[in-house]
Amino acid sequence: MFQIILAIQIIVAVAMVGLILLQHGKGADAGASFGAGGAGTVFGAAGSANFLTRATAVLTAIFFATSLLLAIQAREQANDQLRLDVAEVSETAPTIPASIDSEVQQPTSSTETITETTTTEETQ
Repeated sequence: MFQIILAIQIIVAVAMVGLILLQHGKGADAGASFGAGGAGTVFGAAGSANFLTRATAVLTAIFFATSLLLAIQAREQANDQLRLDVAEVSETAPTIPASIDSEVQQPTSSTETITETTTTEETQ
């Protein structure tokens, strides 16, 4: 589904670029051959502007709709991936092996060790 919407999006975008370039601007451009020059053109004297404007508006609406659909699809894919990542992390929670746990000794009072060392050094 994502690939179909993306293909439509690309086709509509290319068509929009073409239609926008064909429209008559302030200067003499490609739109002049389709209706800006007179009544003997392809769409008539005023037909070119209306046709190209309406076609551009329709393509713009389609482009907008496909953009929203692609955004929704991308969000759903991201949420699905997030759910997979969270599930993998919670399943592989680290545990302390019994061999390491038994090797850990309770610390002795450090002040007793320091005072014994200091007393031994002072007597020498």
